Formats: sequence, C-alpha cells, structure tokens
Amino acid sequence: MIIKELNGKKPKFGQNCFLAENSVVIGEVSMGNDCSIWYNAVVRGDVHAITMGNKVNIQDGAVVHATYKKSPTTIGNSVSVGHNAIVHGCTIQDHVLIGMGAIVMDDCILESNCIIAAGAVVTKGTVVASGSVYAGTPAKKIKEVSEELLKGEVNRIADAYLKYSSWYKD
Repeated sequence: MIIKELNGKKPKFGQNCFLAENSVVIGEVSMGNDCSIWYNAVVRGDVHAITMGNKVNIQDGAVVHATYKKSPTTIGNSVSVGHNAIVHGCTIQDHVLIGMGAIVMDDCILESNCIIAAGAVVTKGTVVASGSVYAGTPAKKIKEVSEELLKGEVNRIADAYLKYSSWYKD
C-alpha cells in the first residue's frame, strides 16, 4: 500500500481499517472505523479534503478524488463504492451503494439510502433524493429504494465488505 503525506497533510485512519497492498491513500484523507480500501483503489486527497465515515468500502480499481480548492469529497457511513467507480468532489450521505463503473461528478449530493446503478453517470450538481435509484447516462431516477433493496443490497454489501476485509488481517 502507498500511504503518502503531501504538503504537510497526512492520511488519518480509524480503527479496524483494511488497506490492500497496492491501494493508494494520499494527503488530506480522514477515514472512520471499519473502512476498507481494496486492490488498485486510489483515494487521493492532494487537492482538497476527502472525509469518510465508518464502514466505507472503496472497491477494487475505484478512484476517490476532489476538485482543487473547490469541491471536497465527503462520504458518510455504510457506503459502498463499487469496482472501478469514480467519486469526485461530491457529498455522499449514509447507506449508499454506488455501482460498478459508476461516475459521480463534482458538487453532487447523494442523500441517504440511495443506489447509483452500475455504469451510471451522475452529472455535476445533481441531487439524488433519499430513497432513490438512479441509472443511465446521464443518471435519472428510475425507482424508489424498497426496504428489501436497502437491506438486501445496500446494507448487505457494506456488511459483507467488513467481513471480507477481516479475512485479510491475519
């Protein structure tokens, strides 16, 4: 893993975090407890702050970045950022699933309990209302998040990645 201080700003980690051997975390990054950064994932806090709550997983090949002096990235609790997704200069609240290959652009706000479908592109400044599923390019609301989706996908995946990370700690 590469953990790098830059311009006097050093990443901070909560308890019980897992960083894969080839993950990268640079600069002004603050991570809560029970987070995981997976293989080839990059969390680059070189141009603005990146803040993560508890039980966040940044899956293989994903990139989390921000916009210089303009748009930090804030990620709440129990958030899953799928394989090869890009999260850039936005706010993600609690219990959110960002699907594989999705892109979330600057100044977006993803409210709690929402899903961004695999491959979706959430364009600059979009507000995704709590309980919504967004898909497509550009991403649009396609349905509401049911209780079954919330428990069976959003929460299940966040919990699963906490379990998976425990396999690598011995």
